[in-house]
This record gives sequence, C-alpha cells and structure tokens, in this order.
Amino acid sequence: MCGAPEHGTRCLTTTRRTRRLPRRVEFFDGTLNCESEIETVRVFDTTLRDGEQSPRTSFSYDDKREIASILDAMGTHVVEAGFPVNSDAEFEAVRDIAAATETTTCGLARVVDGDVEAALDAGVDMVHVFVSTSDVQLQDSMHASREEAVERAVASVERVKDAGVDVMFSPMDATRTDEAFLYEIIEAVTEADVDWINVPDTCGVATPTRFGDLIRSIREHTDARIDVHTHDDFGLAAANALAGFEAGAAQAQVSVNGIGERAGNAAFEEVVMAAESVYGVDTGVDTTKITELSRMVEEKSDIPTPANKSVVGRNAFSHESGIHAAGVIENADTFEPGVMTPEMVGAKREFVLGKHTGAHSVRKRLEDAGYSPTDAEVKRVTRRVKDYGADGGRVTMSVLEQFARDAGIEEPEEVSA
Repeated sequence: MCGAPEHGTRCLTTTRRTRRLPRRVEFFDGTLNCESEIETVRVFDTTLRDGEQSPRTSFSYDDKREIASILDAMGTHVVEAGFPVNSDAEFEAVRDIAAATETTTCGLARVVDGDVEAALDAGVDMVHVFVSTSDVQLQDSMHASREEAVERAVASVERVKDAGVDVMFSPMDATRTDEAFLYEIIEAVTEADVDWINVPDTCGVATPTRFGDLIRSIREHTDARIDVHTHDDFGLAAANALAGFEAGAAQAQVSVNGIGERAGNAAFEEVVMAAESVYGVDTGVDTTKITELSRMVEEKSDIPTPANKSVVGRNAFSHESGIHAAGVIENADTFEPGVMTPEMVGAKREFVLGKHTGAHSVRKRLEDAGYSPTDAEVKRVTRRVKDYGADGGRVTMSVLEQFARDAGIEEPEEVSA
C-alpha cells in the first residue's frame, strides 16, 4: 500500500459540465478540400503532470485544482493529475482532483509496486504505467535488461487490472526503441489485458510520416486502444500527434500552451483546433474556453506565451498590415483561416495600429471610438500613425485620440447613462 500518511480532508467542489452547443464550420473549396482522414479525437491532458515538469515550473495544490476544474468543464476526456508517489502533497492533489471531477482522472506510475499502489490509493480512474524500452535508457538510466522491463511491465499491468482500474502502458522512448523489442513488450502487456498503449516520442525525434507508419505497425501487434505522446524538440509535436490520429490512434496526450519537458509537448489548443477546424472532427471539447485556459496556465506556470503562438498567442487574430486589415474588415475569411474564428476559442479580433497600418484600420478604430472622420481626416491621421509606428512608438487609443484632435476631427459626444 502507499506509504503516504493520513491526509486532512479538504472541501471538494464537483464541477458541472456545460452542454456544448452544436456548430458546423465549412471548409473552403480549394486544393486541400477533402474528406477527413480522422474519425475520432480524444484528448488526454498532461498539463498537471508533464506540463509541470517544465524546468522552473511548480503548480500549487490550488493551481492544480483550478486547472483541473476548467479542463473538466471543457469536456477533456482524460486529465493526468500527477505522479501520486512523488510526494504527500502530490498524492493529496491527485486524490482530490479524482474525487472532484467528472472526467477520467489518471495517475502516473513507474513499473514499481509502490508507484502503482500510490496511484490506486489516490482513487484515479486510470493508472498510466511506464518503463524505458530504448537500449540507451535501459542501460544508462534504468540499469535494467530488456527481460526485466517486460517482466515489470506485465506485473504492473496485471496489478492495476486486478484492482478493477483501467490501465495505460507506455514503452518510454518508443521512437528510439529496437523495433522487434517494441513489438515484443507491446504484445506482452496486450496479453495481460492492457486497455491503452501509449506511444511516446519521448525525445521528439519523430516526423509525421514516420510516426504514422509506426502507429500503423503497432496496431498490428495489439488490440488495445492507441494513445500518442509527442514532444516538440523539432517543432513537430502537434503534427506528429495528428499523424498518429490519421494512422488510427484514438487519443493524444497534450499540454496547455505546449509546456512540458525541454521544448514541451503537443499543445492542447493546437491539436484540438486542428482536429475541429481542419479535419472537421467534433472532439467534444468546449473550445470557447481555450483562451481562458491558456491565460490561466500561462500565469500559474510562469511560462510566457509568445505573441505569435498559434491559436492563443496575442497576435493570433491581430492585424496591422493595411492589405490584410482592409480584407478582414470586409470579410474576416480573407486573411484568417475561415474555419477557425476568434469567437471559437474565446478570443477577440484586434486591429493593431503601427508602421504597416492602412486607412481602413484607422477609420474603423476611429468609428468604433465614436468619431465620424472625413476621408481627408482619415488620411492625415493614418500618416501620423505610420510615422509614429516607424519611429518605434506604440499607437495606443490615447495616442490615436490625440492624432484625431490634431487633425481637427470633432470629438464624439459623451453618452449619458
């Protein structure tokens, strides 16, 4: 049994998941218009486990509960709440998340008795057991033989199954593992009735085509459901996760904002929105909370999200270029994907004023603020905006209003309450 001491009881709050409104967005006709290669996309979120393993990141108990709560409310299929054996505090957080959420809660465990018992004692719905399978990790990290790895993996899977709990098995470093041995250990845990095989690209060396081929090959050696875990060392994590889905994987492990070991994991927001918008798959996830979730994890992880980050970056739906802004003002689909809108992820479109700004953006910003400028006045203000931006200035609303006053534009009347 787990060696953790008795823990104090905390007040648990059960999350009520909101019903997701049906919607459909059509993909445009064009060179990439085709039937979806993917039928089902399940989301396994590991922000609280692998995400927290980001260097210099540590979530508090309350942080974990808040993040888990929103993931649960969004309809995330599995939340990996942590590594229960790691500490008393970790055990408590995993236990309380498992008790308070409706989603499937998962706990990580090495193929070690104490790890498995701690996960079971935490009351999770799924135990995720893992063992290194690449020779470099077996020899220089685990200091174990292939035979020992197989024996421990089978024993751990059997223990979880005996407890009546779902079990996932990960051959860690699968993409650098001898192919014959990878199939051997997968077949062994399959015989032990494993529920899920997770295929981890632990060091991020996979490419989409190669990874897809690997998933197809693994499917020939197991009748368990396939899950994939991809890392972003070469910026291919999301692409590899989607390639896994194309090859028949049912689920991908992701983290919010892509945080995690080294360069991180496949990003929750990228995989979900690519599945929803590009492949046309209804994941069941409430995507309108994605931006809120991203900002929460950014704050609690203390890992800044780059402005140009896809889906959730502050520039994702921002426009400065005159040509682009003019097109978007006329029809947002001109210079945005069309199949993904800011509203779909709980964000807002922004027209940024600066060096590259055109008259359309300036007019819109002025009219949104209540001004009614003439063409000549818009032209004068646009010139000021461009010059100010070229000198490195940031055109805030107060700066724009000053330019409007300098151009002689009549100020809008104040609206009384």
